[in-house]
Amino acid sequence: MDCDGCERRVKNSVKSMKVKTVEVNRKQSRVTVSGNVDPNKVLKNVKSTGKRAEFWPYIPYNLVSYPYVAQAYDKRAPAGHVKNVVQAVAAHNTTDEHITHLFSDDNPNACSIM
Repeated sequence: MDCDGCERRVKNSVKSMKVKTVEVNRKQSRVTVSGNVDPNKVLKNVKSTGKRAEFWPYIPYNLVSYPYVAQAYDKRAPAGHVKNVVQAVAAHNTTDEHITHLFSDDNPNACSIM
């Protein structure tokens, strides 16, 4: 968004959907919408103004296990954020970690399993 007119058009198109709040950050070209509304409809309304729109691809880096892997790290991301990619999120309850823990030197009961 380059000017006040563009910002106003986008804001008005989203406000017409009866959302709770609309915040526009022109520096990051980001619109934050909160309320009980379908995200895809919001995206469609913003695109109808003639602006390019997509869901915000970044999340805070402390929410991912490996923020500096090639898929997640992005130089264009705002400070403290990385891309929201599936590879960057830790997989819960993996069997590899469980088996590794069973036969580690830190486990005093490892010999009783054998």
